[in-house]
Amino acid sequence: MSKYLEFSTPALKHAGVLAADYKLSNHGLMGLDQVYWNLPSEALYEEAIFRNEAHLSYGGALIANTGKHTARSANDKFVVKENTSEEDIWWGVYNRPFSSEKFNALLGRMQAYLIGEEVFVQDVYAGADPEYRLPIRIITEYAWHSLFVRNMFQTINNQDELKKHVPEFTIIALPKFKADPRIDGTRSETFIIINFAERIALIGGTAYAGEIKKTIFTLLNYLLPKQGVLSMHCSANVGKDKDVALFFGLSGTGKTTLSADPKRFLIGDDEHGWSDYGVFNFEAGCYAKVIALSAEHEPEIYDCTRRFGTILENVVYDPATRKIDLDEDDLTENTRASYPLHFIPNVQPDMKADSHPKNVIFLTCDASGVMPPIAKLDPSQAMYHFISGYTSKIAGTEVGLGIEPQITFSACFGAPFMVHHPYAYANLLKKKMLQNKVNVWLVNTGWVGGPFGIGKRISIRHTRNLLNAALEGKLDDVEYRKDLLFGFEVPNSCPDVPEDILEPSNSWGNKAEYWKKYDGLAARFIENFKLFSAGVTDEVKAAGPKRYANIK
Repeated sequence: MSKYLEFSTPALKHAGVLAADYKLSNHGLMGLDQVYWNLPSEALYEEAIFRNEAHLSYGGALIANTGKHTARSANDKFVVKENTSEEDIWWGVYNRPFSSEKFNALLGRMQAYLIGEEVFVQDVYAGADPEYRLPIRIITEYAWHSLFVRNMFQTINNQDELKKHVPEFTIIALPKFKADPRIDGTRSETFIIINFAERIALIGGTAYAGEIKKTIFTLLNYLLPKQGVLSMHCSANVGKDKDVALFFGLSGTGKTTLSADPKRFLIGDDEHGWSDYGVFNFEAGCYAKVIALSAEHEPEIYDCTRRFGTILENVVYDPATRKIDLDEDDLTENTRASYPLHFIPNVQPDMKADSHPKNVIFLTCDASGVMPPIAKLDPSQAMYHFISGYTSKIAGTEVGLGIEPQITFSACFGAPFMVHHPYAYANLLKKKMLQNKVNVWLVNTGWVGGPFGIGKRISIRHTRNLLNAALEGKLDDVEYRKDLLFGFEVPNSCPDVPEDILEPSNSWGNKAEYWKKYDGLAARFIENFKLFSAGVTDEVKAAGPKRYANIK
């Protein structure tokens, strides 16, 4: 609300009931008009609608429009370069340096901006494991952003606990505050700047709520590996025998679909930690893409789009009937739904498993049509492929992509959020693999019979059968062949899967073309890995593919 107009908002009389003793003055925020502390979802609904930030849709979901920014502003993310963290950070395109002086000056301008204004505060935890959870505080100027925080992180329902809450990290998110690049040293009016020494992050010039979520993930990617916890951009589920499975993969690889198994319990769909005690979810909610979502193929997520408590970002709706249109992409292809994880059936109630993974799956969407549908990796190969993070971006997974898929590599299957050198995460993965005798599988959910435009996408039924066989130990006693270029082990047979599927060259009309294409992919791997060669061991380098000419 404007500081120049006085309104009694729905939650005004109760704004401070759930306040913490650790006040906003500790963050340098003084002279605020009103602070709304830890409002529950119902109150935040009323505030968001009262302030014209959002609208109520048919079924009860809240619809918010993020304006200019409908996705992450990756080029506007910075990390403050300071003595305590400088040596730990993988500086480069994803971790751009920002000076402490510029950061302090920008923070001062944000503090001045908030004088006489109203803010919303949520005191929550990041991490479902009490041993490693991080007390955080999110300060926002939008009520619906405060609701987003409640959806995505572990809330505190005890008033005494809220009163004693002291954050170890704080985010100040002000979409209406715009930086001046000439003064502030930013690239544009938009900025996401993390200061690990001061334990604070600043977000401005963007209303895209995903920036809040991914800033906390970036923070945990910095802190937890220092405690021996592998931070992971993956989904996770657990079977009745406490056998955990991890699914790494970028958008479009089938990570969400394949981890949603009616025979297993979902721990989480996006961000997890692997400690000495087991696996735990960093979040308490989902932030799902909903473009072209259907009740037939994704019934659980579809139901969430028509439920009270869900936030729909940039989803088109009819203002007269309030009914949404999930197929419409007028605002963006990156339409989103944020909702608590417990909205989904078959969820692990405490969002953690006190047992270790038995299987780790790297999902790749190979648009060139040459990779086998499943392969078993040894520890060094697992490190190589984890650092590489190969897949293909396909239409609908990112704004601006055309029809034809684009080959891409994303270190650790989440390069934009990795703070340490990728080898640090890969080495932790190897240690945990060896300690717990974990199987690592590379599963291709892309094309067979030829590249995109010639071949066809591998059947989800075949992929599911291959995955089930791996998880259930049915591939333990079958014969394997060594892949000619990549050297990993490929099963010669699998229950309920045709043997021809397991040898991709068989489905190509011209085998010479197949080897030419496969060799070209190997060359892409080798060229990409040069980015990391200075920071990895010779053993890991040797685990990469060989060129076809060198073998023949």
